[in-house]
Amino acid sequence: MLRVEGITQVFGGVTALKDVGFSVQEGEIKGVIGPNGAGKTTLFNIITGIYRQTAGNVFLKSEKISFLSPEKLARRGMVRTFQNVELFGAMTVLENVMVGCHTKSRCGILSSCLKLPMHLREERHIRERAFSCLEFVGLEHEASQTASNLPFGKGRLLEIARAMALEPRIILLDEPAAGLNSRETEELGRLIRKIRDSRVTVVLVEHDMELVMDICDSLLVLNLGQRLAEGAPREIQENPAVIAAYLGEG
Repeated sequence: MLRVEGITQVFGGVTALKDVGFSVQEGEIKGVIGPNGAGKTTLFNIITGIYRQTAGNVFLKSEKISFLSPEKLARRGMVRTFQNVELFGAMTVLENVMVGCHTKSRCGILSSCLKLPMHLREERHIRERAFSCLEFVGLEHEASQTASNLPFGKGRLLEIARAMALEPRIILLDEPAAGLNSRETEELGRLIRKIRDSRVTVVLVEHDMELVMDICDSLLVLNLGQRLAEGAPREIQENPAVIAAYLGEG
């Protein structure tokens, strides 16, 4: 589903990533882990078109997607969430998800302004699609609430619902468990499996090792901007180089 080859990112004189490569199989949950400052979010930002890498390429299926904008990537089925919850606070929960649906809208400005039948039909479909996404993450009872009034944990779920509204092939989650309590983290783990079971490939950056080891099929470990190890969770747990990186040894 996703292939990353030789990604290098230099900011001024600082090398944030150096020759990083890995692949993600279709239908997989792939975890990207590493100590703080390892380059995990920088890698996500390159894959999703926010940063322009110094060197290397990214492929979605067989298509080279290096340097495409986030909106073009979204239309190709790649979406993401961020470390900080990014919502439209003044909108309702349902309207936030409808924003995601509108990226696939086919009606133009004229049709919308004149409220032509095609526009009205599409808006009805978008509303229905958005509500089904809220049901998917368990927020259907919050649909009419203002998004800014949601507790933090539910805000995380709303971000995921909005991403799912784009009908992605692959979703990248940047620290989805950050700020969640243990119960919310367990629920998040079940939701991520549910996303995978709906035939969406998942890649996540995460610091919660219990969550990562529980739900991921494979892990990529970064350290100091370089690929340190890749493999099944049990292999990574027992890898001496990974243990040394986390404990600050060697």
